[in-house]
Amino acid sequence: MRTPSAILPRLILASASPRRLDLLKQINIIPDLIVPADIDETPHKDEAARDLALRLAIEKAQTLQPDYRHDYILAADTVVACGRRILPKPADREEARHCLTLLSGRRHTVYSGIAVLSPDMPCRHRVVKSTVTFKRLSPAEIDFYIDSKEWQGKAGGYAIQGIAARFIRTLSGSHSSVVGLPLFETASLLQGIGAITP
Repeated sequence: MRTPSAILPRLILASASPRRLDLLKQINIIPDLIVPADIDETPHKDEAARDLALRLAIEKAQTLQPDYRHDYILAADTVVACGRRILPKPADREEARHCLTLLSGRRHTVYSGIAVLSPDMPCRHRVVKSTVTFKRLSPAEIDFYIDSKEWQGKAGGYAIQGIAARFIRTLSGSHSSVVGLPLFETASLLQGIGAITP
């Protein structure tokens, strides 16, 4: 564990998601360390999707704080909701099929929560809301997508940056947020705490 010194604080990314790392690299933000935060992501009873995304992002950052209190910590979480129903990261093919069937021909909402911690400031956070509309999917399209396995580990069971882009009729909001990290808001928060310079 590091102690306060002349050593500059590092930027810690509290995520194992390769998508989030790629997005940060896209805007020339390179974390010094990647430390996935292991937390229980189960929604609380009657918890709204927006509240869940924010709570999980904050909890991920706070989980790492005891070991990295002299560093900057960036954490994020993405939650997909169809109506009031929060969609999972499918555990298997049948759950993926259920998600895609729900999304087919409908509009859904994607919330990305971001939390940043610094050595000398309280937690700063933000939630970004985006709205996505799927075309109506045929059974063959659903089967094809399930066979691709692209849904694995993805909130809502799809990846907008992959094959599923062909299913998207409209998107209102932040494309990078739907991928996993809203870049404008993330850069603004990091700049606000001094973790990055303009």
